[in-house]
Amino acid sequence: MAEIRGLATHAAGAQLLPYKYTVGELGSHEVEIRISHCGICHSDLHLINNDWGSSKYPFIPGHEIVGTVTAVGSEVSTPTVGARVGVGWQSDSCGVCEWCRQGDDHLCPKSQATCVGRNGGYADAIRVNARFAIPVPEALESENVAPLLCAGITVYSPLRNLLARPSSRVGVVGIGGLGHLALQFARAFGCEVTAFSSSKDKEAEARKLGANHFVNTRENGEIKKVAGSLDLLLSTVSADQDFQSFLALLRPKGTLVVLGASPSPLQIPPFSLILGQKAVAGSPTGSPRDLYEMLDVAARHQVRAITERFAMKDANKAVERVKKNQVRYRAVLAN
Repeated sequence: MAEIRGLATHAAGAQLLPYKYTVGELGSHEVEIRISHCGICHSDLHLINNDWGSSKYPFIPGHEIVGTVTAVGSEVSTPTVGARVGVGWQSDSCGVCEWCRQGDDHLCPKSQATCVGRNGGYADAIRVNARFAIPVPEALESENVAPLLCAGITVYSPLRNLLARPSSRVGVVGIGGLGHLALQFARAFGCEVTAFSSSKDKEAEARKLGANHFVNTRENGEIKKVAGSLDLLLSTVSADQDFQSFLALLRPKGTLVVLGASPSPLQIPPFSLILGQKAVAGSPTGSPRDLYEMLDVAARHQVRAITERFAMKDANKAVERVKKNQVRYRAVLAN
């Protein structure tokens, strides 16, 4: 029996405390990873607070994991011991359903989240199915790549799967943890990129990250100027938004992609979709296939998460800063 040590929450909203658990023999399709870095995602906060009603305590949060493979199961050929790998929201799937067979493992009805019903990455080690341990290109720094494994794939997947291309006009609402990565990936796709933010002081940085245009959403006049101009609009903000006004920004056949989980239901009149043949889509994370591709694109196009680093022992301090939106733009724990 081996022992894994980490930081667990023992009740909804409680502080993280030292916690250890034992693991048995490594599964034939599993790898064990010594964790060097783990990002803090807003989903971790929801799980700590049991906002989604799925948390079982005690448990160790964390699903933006980078580390080194230290052991492999008997049926694992890749990755090998010593490889640097990343693990995102998903840690397992059935591997045989129609979704897994076509490479959309993240849609598997038996998908296993990395830190729901099991212990995650605020720890010294973790075990996952080898298919979800994604090799990290040498060009990427572990601290900056950790947030790509959740925030990065969340914005990359709709760009890829909704066929963003150099002719596309892409908008990004919200320049934060998701949005600052969406700007970089949209630029990598060669798109014409418009950043939307309520913070005028983010314009210079948004342009540096890849925006060709910047719209202050507090100015109705600026919003009206770009009406009917976008093929794809990614909404990364988790607060309630005027989604009907977002639809007015789309060109015919344009798509609004909702990535931030706002608390209230979407209020969209049917004619906002019918006229112009527009669509509203959601996108969760992405498949192992998309994760492989995203990390390769990030390495070749110098896509980096802007991070603040905290020692693993200071996880409570980091979580509190994330909760208060005081981190620019992603917090990362380091062992």
